[in-house]
Amino acid sequence: MGVRLMVVDDHRLLAEALASALKLRGHRVLAAAAPTSGAAELVVSRAPEVCLFGTAAPAEPGAFDPIVRIGRERPQVAVVVLGPVPSPRGIAAAFAAGAAGYVRHDERIEGVERAMIKARAGEVAVAPQLLRGAFAELLHPAAQPDDEGQRLLRMLTPREAEVLVRVAEGEDTRLIAAGMRIAPSTARTHVQRVLMKLGVGSRLEAAALAARTGLLDRAASGTPRGPDGLA
Repeated sequence: MGVRLMVVDDHRLLAEALASALKLRGHRVLAAAAPTSGAAELVVSRAPEVCLFGTAAPAEPGAFDPIVRIGRERPQVAVVVLGPVPSPRGIAAAFAAGAAGYVRHDERIEGVERAMIKARAGEVAVAPQLLRGAFAELLHPAAQPDDEGQRLLRMLTPREAEVLVRVAEGEDTRLIAAGMRIAPSTARTHVQRVLMKLGVGSRLEAAALAARTGLLDRAASGTPRGPDGLA
């Protein structure tokens, strides 16, 4: 039996893409919306069984305030957070706010589906390895925890970062080439290099990874990257 759910994310494209994928798998999606700051009002008014709550910054103060309100006004709604590899602070904040689960943004659709079903049944939906990793970091904290978005950004040249932003905005190869004043073949090569460096197989996956890790916002802001700063 399909799950009656809502999908909210700070990036509308990601919310709609995930909603479409879940509809095809037989689930009833009441809404796909952005940003997450408006999630509580939508959930309270529509009362889904499960709310998928996407965030790129789970450790940010106030990131899970909507989940607190949902728990207070619609306690029967199970909220599953979709986010980057969580720090102990991030995953603790999610569950402290009342989340029923936490799923990594790079999980396959089957994993998201399993988490939804477990959360609807009242079970905790989190992979054991995530909890082990979080507890291990709490017990043995790194001196300078790595920022996944910053780490990925350092792998890209400034030109590749611009290409990534354009890909996330839905531009095809022709538009990328025109906007950057380069040949379409060059634009295609840049896109392929971005996908290879990020370890993803499609433009949609690249956009999703960039958004979830905060890489997209960093790239769009023009943060310096790479050891030489050359394109």
